[in-house]
Amino acid sequence: MATEQIRIANAPCSWGTLEFDEAQTQKPAIPWGQMLDELRATGYEGTELGDWGYLPTVADHLAAELYRRELTLVAAFVPVMLKKMSALRAGLEQVLRIASLLAAVSQATGAAWRPLLLLADENGRDPLRTSCAGRISPAQGLTPREWRIFARNSEIVARVVYESTGLRTAFHHHCAGYVETPAEIAHFLELTDPSLIGLALDTGHYLYGSGSSEPELIEEALRRFGLRIWHLHFKDCSPAVAQEARTHGWDYFTALRHGLFCELGQGMVPFPAVVTWLRQHGYQGWIVVEQDVLPGMGSPYLSALRNRQYLRKLGL
Repeated sequence: MATEQIRIANAPCSWGTLEFDEAQTQKPAIPWGQMLDELRATGYEGTELGDWGYLPTVADHLAAELYRRELTLVAAFVPVMLKKMSALRAGLEQVLRIASLLAAVSQATGAAWRPLLLLADENGRDPLRTSCAGRISPAQGLTPREWRIFARNSEIVARVVYESTGLRTAFHHHCAGYVETPAEIAHFLELTDPSLIGLALDTGHYLYGSGSSEPELIEEALRRFGLRIWHLHFKDCSPAVAQEARTHGWDYFTALRHGLFCELGQGMVPFPAVVTWLRQHGYQGWIVVEQDVLPGMGSPYLSALRNRQYLRKLGL
């Protein structure tokens, strides 16, 4: 496969803008214009939308800002309460608002790439799952009935998005949510239509959510879920912070504040092996670098630059 068929993006979360109220601090977020300028200056070709309202939400405005920076809008991460039927209507309203913006921006910029809707659970809302992220046991999972509702709601969202905007939906597994462990990811994929919902594989969340520090698990995930992978988040995970979090019983947000997700190549994700697998299997799409940080943590510009330089060494 030609390297040119894989394109590299980054996301607002690498600049401290996360989709969780619990992750916010008193420090202000980096202005969106600065974020886009720095993202482009450090060598990325695309961005995800980030938290609703961070980037402009008027399609023509956002399209113009992306166009003049030669950036593609790649996807949007959209958390929805999926285990309750009663919450679906409110979730669908938010999903369609975001999907409509993605489609309109794509059309306005004339982009060849059609953005993906990255559906996720409303992560970080369940106290038990949040407190035990990275060390979830089967007993802490959904009941069979809840799984059926969760899968059905996910398919409803994906179907409505496609029928309304023509955009596809990939599910983003996530720590502190109900689909975190490898077993939970596998079960979700078993319960959902492969023609309707793909998988957004996040390397950092996968390893931390597995409860293990074995890099081989990522290669196993690629073999196991390869046909469902429509999108990739390149995120590294610090083995030292992961172990400390498990030893001291930190919740997800405490682990995040301690730098759980480090710069690429500094943690336990075997990125060279991942890139080799992608080339061998003809992956055509985006890799989105994500280094989840809180406002004021580190130097997002320098981290983005080093992460891009690391990927160039891998031929990307």
